[in-house]
Amino acid sequence: MPDISIGAALFLAFIIVQRLSELVIAKRNTKALLERGAYEIGGEHYPAMVIMHTAWILALLSFGFSQPVSLIWLALFGVLQMFRIWILMSLGERWTTRIIILEEPLVTKGPFRFLRHPNYVLVVAEIIVAPMVLGLFWVAVAFTLLNAAMLYVRIGAEERALSRLR
Repeated sequence: MPDISIGAALFLAFIIVQRLSELVIAKRNTKALLERGAYEIGGEHYPAMVIMHTAWILALLSFGFSQPVSLIWLALFGVLQMFRIWILMSLGERWTTRIIILEEPLVTKGPFRFLRHPNYVLVVAEIIVAPMVLGLFWVAVAFTLLNAAMLYVRIGAEERALSRLR
């Protein structure tokens, strides 16, 4: 059995705790939005997205525990976490992992002043950067390609729904 890197184990534990806490927040926010009259679109692709993100985490766990941590990539990952907080704070209760449409004006504060889909930019960056923290170049490449296909479907569905609100 390969040696376990404490740094890699802590990094992987952070990712798991973060993703699980996000699922709790997303579930709470989705419920509140639906109670306010919002509706979901694109639900048919949501299971595929969950499977892809789960497979990404499983790949990190399967191959990352014995890897040394790259401090440069870890620092970049830290910057991405500040971006994540900015996005979550800007969206507040409107942040979910699903596409939930609320017939109210779109959020235009925070990073939404500069980017149309800052959360997707964040996810693209994380799918590349997190594996690189552990030197898993092939995980970064493989899941970037899978994520590109997923985002093509997801952003298309979201844009069609949001175009009615603009």
